[in-house]
Amino acid sequence: MRSREIALWIDERWYDALSRCLKDETVEDKLNDYLDELVNQLPLHVYERISAEIWQEDQQAKLEEEASRVFSVFHIRENGEDRFLQLERGVEFLEAARLLRSCLRAGDGASGYEKLLRRPEEITAEQFQQMAVTRMENTGKVTGAFKLDFDSRQFSALHIMDGWKVYRMKDVSAAAYHAHRKAYSSERERWSRFLNHLDGKALTRDVPEIILKGQRPLNAADISFSDEIMQNDNLLEFYMDVTFDPDKVFGTHVCTAENDNYLNLYASYDMESGQVCDALTVILVRNDGEAELTYPLSEAERTAVQFKMDEYCQQRLGHGLTECQQEYLAEEQDAQEEITQGPALTL
Repeated sequence: MRSREIALWIDERWYDALSRCLKDETVEDKLNDYLDELVNQLPLHVYERISAEIWQEDQQAKLEEEASRVFSVFHIRENGEDRFLQLERGVEFLEAARLLRSCLRAGDGASGYEKLLRRPEEITAEQFQQMAVTRMENTGKVTGAFKLDFDSRQFSALHIMDGWKVYRMKDVSAAAYHAHRKAYSSERERWSRFLNHLDGKALTRDVPEIILKGQRPLNAADISFSDEIMQNDNLLEFYMDVTFDPDKVFGTHVCTAENDNYLNLYASYDMESGQVCDALTVILVRNDGEAELTYPLSEAERTAVQFKMDEYCQQRLGHGLTECQQEYLAEEQDAQEEITQGPALTL
């Protein structure tokens, strides 16, 4: 909003006298009130036009301010207790590692690391997961997501291409030392040394997948399928159309002009159990690669998905899920009997 300063000069004696008379108000307050009265006397169409322009400029400024905000998030565990923290500042892997080294050298644990973050905001586990999803979308809004487990002495960083990568804390600390060993190194050189010292030291263990959760559940009207039904061992895999607002259901950020990201959705039916699998597989497709995410289905959502799967099977195959399961189980039984009996002898 454009503003103009108006300077008025008045003898101090007039100012002091007016201030004493006004009691609970100041001279400046009265002048502002008078300016408001003058503004209200403008022709209505002029007043409405300028008011609308000011409101639009104010909204635009708020949007730009929000767009400029960046965050980093931390999941810190110690003595079996978990804390989820958000920092309104961009912290990337190298800086998070440097803070870890400072923490370990001081002999501190979770509380010491939190102090180094300088008054982070505590958030919920669900909010941490949502910020992790935003990190995977690579919008620049979340510059880093990290897990520090002081019980197992492991450090995890969320990579936009590879997902969670886990390291021993001592390896991350040592890599941070080598990165900053030369005081006058460029940022690029520090990153290169840091990543080189971590190369091949990632631990091969499962890390919980990124769970999606939006503002509303998946409704029956949202569910439709297309393309072929694929069989993968005991699973029938269905490609789900995105005919609804995925950001509201999954909490993603793809329905925007800010990026070209989109989602591919897959639902699976387990022919051994005769049930829809517990979650949808959500593939986030970005310009620089893909990331696999998970959307857990509630009981009501699973029921709706199974009903639509059965309808789609009738359309594509001429029979429903029950017949698919029966065929699969019969084939499995025949295969098992052949293994048990062995090949027939011929004379």
